[in-house]
Amino acid sequence: MSKIFQRSAIATLLLLGGSTAALMLHPPELIRVGASYGAKMVCSNVFIAGRDPQAVLADDVQAPGHPVLKLLRVQVDRAQQTVHADLLGLFGKGLAVYRPGTGCAVVADGDIVRARQYQFPPAPLKPPPVDASFPDGDERSVERPPLPLLSQAQLTGPGMRAVVVLHQGKLVGEAYGAGFDHRTPLLGWSMTKTVTAALIGIQIADGKLAMSQSGFWTEPGDPRAAITLAQLMAMSSGLQYNEGYGDVSDVTRMLYLEPDMALFTAAKPLARTPGSAWNYSSGTTVLLSRIWQRAAAGQNTPTSAEVLSLARRRLFAPLGMRSAVLEADARGNMVGSSYMYASAYDWARFGQFLLQEGVWDGKRLLPEGFVSQMQQVAAASGGQYGQGQVWRWGPTGASDDQRDPDAAFDLPPDTYWLEGHDGQSIAIVPSRQLVVVRLGLTPHRLNYQPQPLLAALLKALP
Repeated sequence: MSKIFQRSAIATLLLLGGSTAALMLHPPELIRVGASYGAKMVCSNVFIAGRDPQAVLADDVQAPGHPVLKLLRVQVDRAQQTVHADLLGLFGKGLAVYRPGTGCAVVADGDIVRARQYQFPPAPLKPPPVDASFPDGDERSVERPPLPLLSQAQLTGPGMRAVVVLHQGKLVGEAYGAGFDHRTPLLGWSMTKTVTAALIGIQIADGKLAMSQSGFWTEPGDPRAAITLAQLMAMSSGLQYNEGYGDVSDVTRMLYLEPDMALFTAAKPLARTPGSAWNYSSGTTVLLSRIWQRAAAGQNTPTSAEVLSLARRRLFAPLGMRSAVLEADARGNMVGSSYMYASAYDWARFGQFLLQEGVWDGKRLLPEGFVSQMQQVAAASGGQYGQGQVWRWGPTGASDDQRDPDAAFDLPPDTYWLEGHDGQSIAIVPSRQLVVVRLGLTPHRLNYQPQPLLAALLKALP
C-alpha cells in the first residue's frame, strides 16, 4: 500500500497549506485513504499481533511509504479498541475498530456502532499434540538442527520477518527477524485469496456451490448473471476493476473508503466478455467471500455470528491454525482478498494442507480434485495464474516482461505460489513435498524474489 503515496502533489498540497478549513472538512480522497490505511494497519497489529503502536506506525506505515506519511499521527484507545489516524492532527480522520473474531475494520462512514455488530466470541482452539514432526505440533520442546541457508540474508531478503520450511511434512528449518517469532500473527495480504478459495471448496463439498454455477447478479437482463464461479476463481470474470496502487483506484477505494466492499465491487460493470480476459482483482475475491458466506448462511443472515465463525470452525480448527484471524469489513464481509493474520507456523499449516490436496489428519476437507483444479492454468492468464486463486509464477522482481520468472531458477514445473503485497509468499512443490513460507515487509521496489531461496533449498534437501 505504500505505493499510493508516490505522488508529490499531496505532500505539496499539505505543506503549502492552502485552505486548511476546506481540507479539514473535505480532505482529498488520497489523504483519507492514507489516514484509513494507517489506522487499519495499527489497529490490526496492536489488537491481533500485540505489537507496539508507535513501532507499527514507524516500521510498517511510515518507513516504506512516501515522506508525507511522516506527518501521520495515531491514537489508540485500548478500552474502546479503536484507532484514530490523521495527518498533522487535522486531515483525513481515519478510524478503525477491533471486533473479537473478525479483527479490525476501517469505519469510513463513521458508523462504529454498526461496524461493531459483526463479531463473534472465538472459543480457544484445542492445542495440537506435541510431536517431533510439524505441523502436528507447534511447541518448542523439540530441538531441530539448523538449516544454514536461512541465515543468508541475500536469500531470505530485506525485511524478512519469518521463514518456515516444511519437507515431507516435517519442520526442517525456520528463521525470524528481530522482534518476531513463531507466535507472531503476520499479515498475508493477497495470500489470503487462496484461503478464500479453500472456503469456496468447503461450500462445494457441502453441496451448496458448484464451479459451473452462475446467476450471482439477479436483476432481469443483467449480462453479469452469466459470470460463473469458475470464472471468478480464475480472475476471468470480465468485470471492470482497477488494481493499480498509484492513486485512488478501485482497490484502494474498496479497502479504505467503502464500508461494504462486496457491494462496491458487485456494482462494477462488465468490461469484457466473461472468460475472455484475465484481470487480477482483489474485488473479485471479496465477491467470492460474499458468495461463500451467503451459501453457508442457509436460512440465517450472511453476517450472523455462526457464518462469521465458519472459517474458524471448518478450516482453522481442523488444521490447528489457532492464531488465524480472517478480518471482516464494516458490514461483515470477510475481506478474503487481503486481510488474514496468522503466525508463520499457521501459514505453513495451510500450505501443507494444499500440498496434501485438501486432506488433514486423514480427513478430506476439500472435494477430491479441487486443489488440483486450483493449480491448473487459467486459460486467459497467459500461464501466470491458476484456476483457484493461486499463482503459477513466482514474483517477477525487476522483470516486467510476460515470461515465467521461475524458468531462470530451474524450479520443478509443478511449483505453484501464494503471493502477497510487500514480499509475502508460500511456495508449494508437490513433487518434492516441500512448502516454503516467507513473510516480511519488503516493498516491491526492492525487487526481491524468493525463487533463489527455493532453488537453494531444493538442492540442499534430499
